[in-house]
Amino acid sequence: MLWDVDYTLIDAGGTGREVYASVFRDLFGRDADGVAPMGGRTERAIILDTLSTAGISDPARHVDAFVAELTRRAPELRATFAARGHALPGAAAALAAVAALGPAVVQSVLTGNVPAMARAKLAAFGLDGHLDLDVGAYGDHHEVRAELVHLARQLAGTAYGQDFGGPATVLVGDTPLDVEAALATGARVVGVATGGPTAAELAAAGADVILPDLTDTPAVLTAITGAPIS
Repeated sequence: MLWDVDYTLIDAGGTGREVYASVFRDLFGRDADGVAPMGGRTERAIILDTLSTAGISDPARHVDAFVAELTRRAPELRATFAARGHALPGAAAALAAVAALGPAVVQSVLTGNVPAMARAKLAAFGLDGHLDLDVGAYGDHHEVRAELVHLARQLAGTAYGQDFGGPATVLVGDTPLDVEAALATGARVVGVATGGPTAAELAAAGADVILPDLTDTPAVLTAITGAPIS
């Protein structure tokens, strides 16, 4: 089970663009010309596009420094996330219900965030208890989200001695890019229409199941497992 973080489990209160703008200002001594689209994308891709749009020479050379600064700032942002954001309705109950299915089900994240930022966001709302974040895949690894699925499978397979190939991996996310990553790697995908994209857009992208949100816990379990839960 690989959960997306932003707008699937939590709403961080719109802090992402502010943090990007602040990091850019500190690294380059001027304001950015806007921040690249974020929904469903990885930090490496967002950073690269943001720097390119701002006219930074050889932008790829600066991505690691930007990632390092996001990582450094993450712990101090936990209080900001808690004050300005919230866990999405049903998220805590969904995580607990999946955990109750037993040890054969491993829950982690597949997120565009760098690891420290994902941990800070989830901890701010008490959503990290049922997640093995050490086998998750994060946005500092690769620009392409599908590549994160391969990484998460490898880490979980090594840690748990199980084969997570094909539909044994289930992604839950709110954007067509989450769906695209799952389809490209043979994973099962549950679309949740709690972000910007609509249920119709998630369906058009090819999601196996679409939920309006996570508030109906039995429906969430059915969507994830592909079978009704008695």
